[in-house]
This record gives sequence, C-alpha cells and structure tokens, in this order.
Amino acid sequence: MTMSFDTHINRPFWALGADPDVGADTLAGALEVDVAVIGAGFTGLRAAHELARAGTSVAVLDAGTVAGGASGRNGGQVNPMLPFNTPDQLRTLLGAAYFDTLVPTALNSADALFDYIRTHQIDCDARQNGWLRACHSAGALRNATANAEAWNQMGAGMEIVSRDDIFQISGTRAYHSGIVTPRGGAVQPMKLALAMARAVRAQGGRIYEHSAVQSMDRQGDRWILRGAQGQVSAAQVIVATNGYTGDLIPKLSKSIIVATPIQMATDPLPEEVIGQILPQGHTISDSRRVIMYARREPDNRMVYGSHGSLTAANVPGGFKALQRDALRVFPQLKGARWTYGWGGRAVITDDHLPHLHQPKPGVLVGLGYNGRGVAMSQVMGQALAAKALGRPEADIPVPVTQIKPIFAHAIQTRGVGTAVWFLRLMDYLESR
Repeated sequence: MTMSFDTHINRPFWALGADPDVGADTLAGALEVDVAVIGAGFTGLRAAHELARAGTSVAVLDAGTVAGGASGRNGGQVNPMLPFNTPDQLRTLLGAAYFDTLVPTALNSADALFDYIRTHQIDCDARQNGWLRACHSAGALRNATANAEAWNQMGAGMEIVSRDDIFQISGTRAYHSGIVTPRGGAVQPMKLALAMARAVRAQGGRIYEHSAVQSMDRQGDRWILRGAQGQVSAAQVIVATNGYTGDLIPKLSKSIIVATPIQMATDPLPEEVIGQILPQGHTISDSRRVIMYARREPDNRMVYGSHGSLTAANVPGGFKALQRDALRVFPQLKGARWTYGWGGRAVITDDHLPHLHQPKPGVLVGLGYNGRGVAMSQVMGQALAAKALGRPEADIPVPVTQIKPIFAHAIQTRGVGTAVWFLRLMDYLESR
C-alpha cells in the first residue's frame, strides 16, 4: 500500500471543496457587544447563531480561523447518545432532574442537528443512514446487548445485528456482530462550520479570525477582552475553546484530558472496491478501547480514523498504524492510495459528560464531548446561548458545575501514550 501524504499531511480532506471565506475580519480598535464568544468552532458558532437570532449583538473571536480546530478536523460522524456511561450510571452522575433533560436531549441530538441543517439549508453532504458500532469480542457483544436494551427503553431504537448481517451492511468480517443506531449519520464538518459562521453573519453577528484573546478583565458590569490590536467590551463572555483551551480561565485546562484523534482519506476508489464497503451508507466505529471509525464519501473515497499523536511541531502522527488497521478491517483497500492525513484535539472529561461552567459572573464555559462532539457541541451551544439569554433552568438541559481539576493532571496527561499502548494490547488479546 502506498503512503503519500507529502502534499496533504496535516491538511484535512474536508478543506477540499470548502470555501473558507465567511466574511471574517481581524479585530482592530474597540468594539462593544452584548456577548463575546471565544472560539469559532461548532460550540461557539451555534451559541452565536442562537444569540444573534434572538436579537443579541454578538462577536465571535478565534486565535486561528473558523473551523481551524477540531470542528474542521474531526471524523464528521453524527452519533447520538452520551458515551461510556450506561443509563443507570448517568442517573447517578446527573441526578433525576438533569437525567430527565440531558439524556433525552443527547438521544435526540443527531435528529436535532439534521433538522437544523435542513432548516437553514446548509450544504454539508449531510446524510442520516445510521451508525454501526461493531463488537470486537464476545464480551463486547454482551455489554452492547445489555446497553442497547437499556437505551431502547428510552427510545434509542438500536438494533442488534449478527456476524452475517454486519458483513452485509459493512463489508467487513473483522467483527463478531454489532449494534445499529438508525439516528446516526455523517456531515462534512468543515462545510457545516463555515456555513454556521455565514449564518451568524447573516443575522448581524461578527466573526474575527486571527484575533486571539490575550487577557480578560472585569470593569464595572462589563468584561474587557484584549487582543494584539484591539479590544472588545461585552456584558457576557462565552468560552468555547474545548481542546484548544489555554490559561484564560484559571484551572480550566487542568479539568480536561486532551486526546489526538487522527484521520486519513484515500483517492477516489473504483466502484468494484468501494461498492463492497458500507454499501448502505452507514458510518462505522467499533467497541475497542482504542476505537476505529470510518465512512465512505459521495466521491468514492474512504475516510478512516482512530487515536494518534502529535509531534513537538504539532504535526499529527500514527498513520502507519492506522493504515494497518484499515487493512485489518477492510482488506479490500489493499493498494489504495491514502492522500490526506490530519488530526485534531478531542476532550475527555473525568465523568465522560459535557461540562458547562460559570466561573465568574457573566462568564460561561462549555466543553468536553468525549467523542460525540459533532452532535453534542450543538447541544452545548444552544445551552450556552439559553443561559446567556437568562432562560429558565428547565430550558437548559446541561447542568452548571464547578471547574474541578483532574487529579494528578500532569501525570495523567504525560501517561496518555503509555495508556493507549496498554489499551491496544488489551483490545488485541480480546479480539483474537
């Protein structure tokens, strides 16, 4: 198999055909708005869109470009539900009131995103053909079956599929069986984020790229955000930086673990090859601790992803291992030419729940999607906007919690690579 990332290393495949011009400016001089949003990814843009539609003056500021972070560098899978925790565990973690609001909201998050895309006529290659989660072992199937039964009691509509059935809908014999969630689907994430930015602008909101916020201070009843060439005065501030969080909010970066998902994409494949893979248009991921996820594109390319790493120069790595895994799952790809390789930053929280914080009066923070960022970032963006607008607590499905640094954060962060190696070993032993 050829490895050819000479031209497109660290450039997302999603940039192909995506128009980056959203009418953004660079912050210069002084500006006054009702709400300043830090971060031009899914969370910040959805919050800004909701605020602008409500008649609130809003400015979005980003150190880079719209969708330059994880929102333009993810796998584009729209998977509903909160990961890792079972319904019983979520009830314990959330308490009865928020269990009854956040869990149904998460279950409906994919439907809600596709409705949003249709309502605003967003061209982002959206399709809702279902999500297949493949089970890598008999034990994984037992756990998946029990979880599916529990989630189905809440209306998830999950379907268990056998080894033969999984081959028919996926084209792989690498797994024992699987679970199909019909509500799942896919989007072209960079196109979606760029369209959201244009929607913010159409409602009167402002977008500022290459406009890092260097400091944030309270003056009277307003916040002053200062950049290299300008400043913004705002009654409220929303921080939506997720995996790109720095030290602007004390302790925030210590409350999350940042992971590095990577993806790669092929050249367009012959119909006799691509036609065997995911023929019904499902997205796929698996039940391993170090998961894989994949999808086929309308132009007959394959996109394949898993956990990777970042070099000191901030270049993603791990593509050779990713290639080997792609062949393990889809041997039909032997000889395919992988021409794009890229990565981003995902956030893991200690309880595997999204976190909404209000560290100071007039400051809101939303982050932490644990692998469900495409759908759950939209939920968080709406929640942040509702909170900023003073909506009743019953209208906000995400609980407001305190920022709590993760125990031994530095040690856990340094140990991510070793932990991933050990988890891969456990996956391998279980899969034999």
